[in-house]
Amino acid sequence: MIRSSADTVILGGGIMGAAIAWHLTQRRGGTVRVLERSPQPGAGSTGRATGGFRAQYGTSINVQLSLLALEQLRNFHDVHGVDPEYLPVGYLFMARSWDTFEVLREAQRVQHAAGYTDGHVVSPDDIARLSPAVDATQFLGGVFAQRDGYINPKALLHGLLASAERYGARISFNTPCTQLERDGDRIVAVHTPTERIACARVVNAGGAWAAQLGKLAGVTIPVTPRRRQVAVTVPTTALPADTPMTIVADDGFHLRVRGERILLLWPDDTETTDPFDTSVDPSWLANIRTRTIDVFPALRDVAIDAPSSWAGLYEMSPDRHLIFGATPDVPNLLLANGSSGHGVMHALAIGQLMAELVIDGHAHTLDMTSLAPDRFRRGLQIVGPSLL
Repeated sequence: MIRSSADTVILGGGIMGAAIAWHLTQRRGGTVRVLERSPQPGAGSTGRATGGFRAQYGTSINVQLSLLALEQLRNFHDVHGVDPEYLPVGYLFMARSWDTFEVLREAQRVQHAAGYTDGHVVSPDDIARLSPAVDATQFLGGVFAQRDGYINPKALLHGLLASAERYGARISFNTPCTQLERDGDRIVAVHTPTERIACARVVNAGGAWAAQLGKLAGVTIPVTPRRRQVAVTVPTTALPADTPMTIVADDGFHLRVRGERILLLWPDDTETTDPFDTSVDPSWLANIRTRTIDVFPALRDVAIDAPSSWAGLYEMSPDRHLIFGATPDVPNLLLANGSSGHGVMHALAIGQLMAELVIDGHAHTLDMTSLAPDRFRRGLQIVGPSLL
């Protein structure tokens, strides 16, 4: 058994772990070790993300996380030498019912109060102009914000990992954490199949596997995996590249253009006995094709390429918000878990805030107290209009 040490051991080398490693090393926050169970970068949830970016959320903290991430996104190429492929084509949320329309408007009021004033209400005529393939007669109206759009998750990941390594982080792939060794209420070492790493602290950036890592320290982390399937069309020119992310807010069905194909998504997943199942259900593909033709009649002749379709895992918390900070029972176990499908969008911000917590003793760029790990036991779940 090899014996080594690090000030901070990060469990998970996806975009969340990579962003935390980069910010820690950039601020000279001691020695950093990243352990990733997959054999290569992007083999987990980050590589399966569809690459949306938005600040149109229904709670202030999520809006603020997006705005902080957007600051870094704009400078990403200059800092890391990698193009994040940020394309601000906008997010268009459409409402079939007045109840849904009011949820969108309430969320927009939250966004404006939090400093994101791009969003505005749109009419059916506006919907037809913004996303011409939509049958706009089905909708009462919606909301749209231009600075929302698309990013490339793998490009972000590779840029962050390279920068973290350049500043001294040691990143190990194909290296699962097998034990979190405790002495009283603190973790004193992280074990892998071949190594014992003495450490001052551990950061759980394990995504959908966060709860499993928590169990190794005797800690319950309320994060569960949820499969999200993505249908991919055959190559087509039916929609232009600048088509906004177009979303039926009533049920979550949405699509985006990526390259020569269109990605189709609907969050109402089919049942599976394995919570970590990432197979694609043929019945779900048939269902989403029917929905696509209903909302986008112009895509009737565009087939779905089933072999190219895929599924990934969201890391869901009980209130669909990030769990951030030190665990009460093991204070040197720090959590960055449960982003509930927003991890790629918010990773740059969360990395900065975690570095502040480690180095400065608290996250100060944003007030993160509402995201504390013990909020659920204290009955302080976050409540707000839900937009996916």
